[in-house]
Amino acid sequence: MRSAALLAGVLASVVFANSLWNGFAYDDSRIILDNTELHSLETLPGAVFKPYWHGQEGAVELGLWRPTTTLLLGLEYAVSGENPALYHAVNVLGHALVSALVVFVLAHLVALPIAFVAGLLFALHPVHVEAVANVVGGAEVMATAFLLLAMLLHLRGPSSWGRAIAVGAIYALAFGAKEIAVTLPGVLFLVDAARSRLGFRDLGAYLCEHWRTYLSLVVVAVVMLTIRAQILGSLANSEVALGSRLLREIPRVWTVAEVWAHYVRLMVFPLDLASDYTPAVIPISTGFHALNSVGVVLALLIFAGALFSWRRPLPGPQRDSGPELGPGSVSARVFGFGVLWFAITISPVSNVLFIAGVLLAERTLYLPSMGAVVILAWLLVSLVQRRRRVGLAALALVMVLGGWRSWTRTPTWLDDGTMFQTLIDDYPHSGHSQWLMGDIYMAQGQQSEALRAYREAIPNLGEHYGLTLEVGRKLLAAGNLRGAEALLRKAWGEAPHLASPPALLGVVYSQMGDAQRTEQALTAAIELQPDNGVSHHLMSWALGQQGRWGESAAARRRVIELGDDAWQQWTSLAALRSARGRAGTEEEKAQVELFAVQLLEAYSAGVGAAGR
Repeated sequence: MRSAALLAGVLASVVFANSLWNGFAYDDSRIILDNTELHSLETLPGAVFKPYWHGQEGAVELGLWRPTTTLLLGLEYAVSGENPALYHAVNVLGHALVSALVVFVLAHLVALPIAFVAGLLFALHPVHVEAVANVVGGAEVMATAFLLLAMLLHLRGPSSWGRAIAVGAIYALAFGAKEIAVTLPGVLFLVDAARSRLGFRDLGAYLCEHWRTYLSLVVVAVVMLTIRAQILGSLANSEVALGSRLLREIPRVWTVAEVWAHYVRLMVFPLDLASDYTPAVIPISTGFHALNSVGVVLALLIFAGALFSWRRPLPGPQRDSGPELGPGSVSARVFGFGVLWFAITISPVSNVLFIAGVLLAERTLYLPSMGAVVILAWLLVSLVQRRRRVGLAALALVMVLGGWRSWTRTPTWLDDGTMFQTLIDDYPHSGHSQWLMGDIYMAQGQQSEALRAYREAIPNLGEHYGLTLEVGRKLLAAGNLRGAEALLRKAWGEAPHLASPPALLGVVYSQMGDAQRTEQALTAAIELQPDNGVSHHLMSWALGQQGRWGESAAARRRVIELGDDAWQQWTSLAALRSARGRAGTEEEKAQVELFAVQLLEAYSAGVGAAGR
């Protein structure tokens, strides 16, 4: 068993070794490089108890808290800084560990040949590329590793307080790595039910034996969810997938059925992969059509087959039955086990129980795919048993094609440019591709082409705050103030609790020379984000334009307090104090004279220090 697990781990390392040359791509920069609290061991403990997207606007609304992943990324930054090699090495080694653990766990359920082949298939499955080759995708890898470790510990010994507490501690680490690990209690029960003759009449005896373990898991889940609610303000993600707001208003079954068709395709024939599945890659369906009808038929057939497989009696501990049978084997239930494993582990992001933050993302299939590979391994080993040459040829073909597809797909995550260009090449008419094309045209100064691309993106993505804000920001940078104003006001209406729209509107109105509307917009922005120096800078201008010298000087002083103590700020402040003194009382004039003396002394001290 150890040799089989080692070979699976080595294969995983070899197939994904070329990801070591990847850089930071997609969300890597925003989560790792933009979150300055990860960059110091002094601030890292505090970052662990903040939203996963801390440092990004709307971090709380994204509904993610991943303390284990945050801690690992902070430790990696302490060692490697902004060099991506270590991050990718950790992901590859983590994938190797998970592939080995797949063998160890499944060996408790099926004969070793099936567990070994499943580990090999898991090691090279192309759907795992996003989780392994993209740095932040490592959250999936880490959560799966901890979940399988907890399961292996549970399988290897009798229930006891020590074992139960250890399983609970590992569960906390898995849950803290990625929310999908919340499913551990469900798959733990599934494994126990699959490897024994566990029926409804046996539940009492089963719970009497394992109640310590489940109590430990429940306590950990309650504690983690309570902390999560305190940090995020809610238990579940309040954001829907990009372009999917319509799912709040119409039945989700039409779209979910089409997603399930993609699940089957990606598990069985993962040739056509995508880094993004937003509309129109997977459109929001408003009724049944050919593809989602196929999805419904597939789901019914698969679950019917799983039920039939699960109800078959388990084989006894025979030694002469072939490789798919043997002590502890569940070969009669492999199909049902694999389907149920997939259904349980995909449930947090399937949009069935509640609306999730993605329609489909390949990284979220990392843990569920274990159910698919054990079914495929069982079929291949059975084929080898019945027709050895054909079976071995089929196994070799599946492994070669899977390894080749993973190896060639990995460079897609080299950097933002490569990833975005691949998405545009593969799905040029998707909403996200058109958004990216608009950004590219805007950077090249082709504003009309950019607006045309944005207009094509909006019908697919809907009235999405991020798109509206970003296009408004781009128009502002290009000098299209009227267009920027319209979109930024729209973004402000969509997200009145976020500071960026009014802050950017303040910039627009200041460039228009409209001091009153600048003040109105920045008053709201400063209330939401009081430490934004640019907002205070523009507020000082707006108040000064209205002759409110004292308030303008106070705003300028706030800019200096926030860290911008350049000489221009001091001279501007001096000018404001002077203007206030000319228009004020004798007492105010005396204060201005005193300030002028203090400013001269500070300036002289700075010049003297520079001379030395």
